[in-house]
Amino acid sequence: MTASTQIDTERTDILEMLAKHRHFLRFTVRDLTDEQAGLRTTASELCLGGLIKHVAAVEANWADFILNGPAEAPDFSSMTEEQIAQWGEIFRMLPGDTLADILAEYERVAARTDELVRTLPDLNVSQPLPEAPWFEPGGRWTARRTLMHIMTETAQHSGHADIIRESLDGAKSMG
Repeated sequence: MTASTQIDTERTDILEMLAKHRHFLRFTVRDLTDEQAGLRTTASELCLGGLIKHVAAVEANWADFILNGPAEAPDFSSMTEEQIAQWGEIFRMLPGDTLADILAEYERVAARTDELVRTLPDLNVSQPLPEAPWFEPGGRWTARRTLMHIMTETAQHSGHADIIRESLDGAKSMG
């Protein structure tokens, strides 16, 4: 197997895993109204629409990180309470939000990330992590690791969404 075949296989694997986990996340909101997508059905603050908004925003931020490094990331260590509250809005459906619009934005973000996977010259390119209490000081992530993080985040929240949906009306994504 040549190096270029390995790269092509790796990128194909990344794209397929992203697609799989995105599908399960989107599947949790099938046949729901905007009102249902905004309901909190567990002790959590999360609702299905807000969860998808969050995953889309986080994926977009990490894609920007791959391209531009931490320059565009918020400085989490010095965020004000107002900024933290604003950040929390991506976990909720706000007045005027529609499930269709949230899903369309998620599709746009996903297409952009997929294009990045296909065209980035080197998955080994790395960027310094932004300053945040949850990152190791001076740490760096490669594009590959960042894409794996997006996959992990999507899969984790897909599980959250499945629990929220099952609590809403008994529907399950799997099983």
